[in-house]
Amino acid sequence: DFSRRWGELEATPTMIWVQPPGTGTMGHLFLDAWHATGDEQFHAAAVSAGRALVRGQHPSGGWNYVIDTAGPESLRRWYDTYGRNAWRMEEFHHDYGNATFDDAGTSEASQLLLRLYLEKRDREWRAPLDKAIRFVLDSQYPNGGWPQRWPRTDGAGLHGRPDYTGYITFNDDVAGENIKFLIFCRQTLNDRRLDDPIRRAMDCFLACQQPAPQAGWGLQHHADTLKPAAARTYEPEAYATHTTAANVEQLFSFYRLTGDRKYLARVPEALDWLDSVRLPQRLQRDGRTHPTFIEPGTNRPLYVHRRGSNVVNGAYYVDGDPNDTVIHYSSFRAVNVERMRAEYARLMALTPEQASAGSPLLARRGTVALPRYFTLQDISVSDMTSDGRRPPAEPAVIAGLVAGLNERGYWPTPLKAVSNPYIGDGSPEVAPGEFRITRVGDASDTS
Repeated sequence: DFSRRWGELEATPTMIWVQPPGTGTMGHLFLDAWHATGDEQFHAAAVSAGRALVRGQHPSGGWNYVIDTAGPESLRRWYDTYGRNAWRMEEFHHDYGNATFDDAGTSEASQLLLRLYLEKRDREWRAPLDKAIRFVLDSQYPNGGWPQRWPRTDGAGLHGRPDYTGYITFNDDVAGENIKFLIFCRQTLNDRRLDDPIRRAMDCFLACQQPAPQAGWGLQHHADTLKPAAARTYEPEAYATHTTAANVEQLFSFYRLTGDRKYLARVPEALDWLDSVRLPQRLQRDGRTHPTFIEPGTNRPLYVHRRGSNVVNGAYYVDGDPNDTVIHYSSFRAVNVERMRAEYARLMALTPEQASAGSPLLARRGTVALPRYFTLQDISVSDMTSDGRRPPAEPAVIAGLVAGLNERGYWPTPLKAVSNPYIGDGSPEVAPGEFRITRVGDASDTS
């Protein structure tokens, strides 16, 4: 009945969500529809989405998860109510007042501005696009890494822990998304400034890989020591198996982009480490082969649990017990080491010239266009050599979609779950019930 609305949390009527899928996602969808149909109403809708994002662009050039059109006081009230009481969503417990690279919100919005500018070279988009590029460049550390949030703010530690948002962040592909955006801009805008930041960013992956025998990566790393760092209270100081696998995939991509074998040199060490921490067969389920977190030094798994019923009386903790772990942040991951070994062998069999053939990073600037479609698949730099299309859908599938569209212009789907409305801050008294292995705590939990 449209009486409530959500992004990742329940939102107010004055909020625009940036975090994907959100406003930027719809802008890309409208541009794709324009490309597919030539109907100018879709371009106009993409322009409206882009203008909404520009109005909410942080002065630094990036974006927060959400834009509140009612102003900063309204946003602060939301953080102090819905955000602060979303037990498992600690990234919303504090109004940082800056912008974030988390969850690709800034990246997606920036890519939309780039596409809007390139479509018709409309100068309306050039200043906010340049501002977004400057945000990525200004926030990059000399060693090539990026923080999760920027600019830095004071007093941003949570739950008795230091502020983690300034650490070099690999979680949610922060670095990979920024590299992709910079390559897009380097190629399509003929921007020679971006060559060095791109190379430094790729080299940061090498610098942060830890020594054998624990030759992996964490979700985030200290910017000075390059050691793994803790973040949210359910993200301990640890190596992360899924992040290690994702970073190995990035190294494969970097070799294809550059033809430089240094990006493959220590891949076998990472794969050997992943094999060394594989779960025993009795703990493997649903294709999940590895523990999420591994303790530095001991190589023992760390499993995440919680106690209490809300953000006030509850707490997360880790130990060696694989039973009754939290379900909203799995302690188990599916990591296909065998497939990565096969890809490593395939790439090693190629000459650097063969591996990097068609690389948009090595191609002369201005000679490779963006993919024509962005929403039909997850877009990567390699898609600059294609138009981003997928095979045509079956006619029966299209007919089913058309038939499911209602009179109001949307597809209704069952609402299987809703969040708790805000009813006040949580009680220090633990509510009756079992909340260790549920997604949501007691009635005060707005997550």
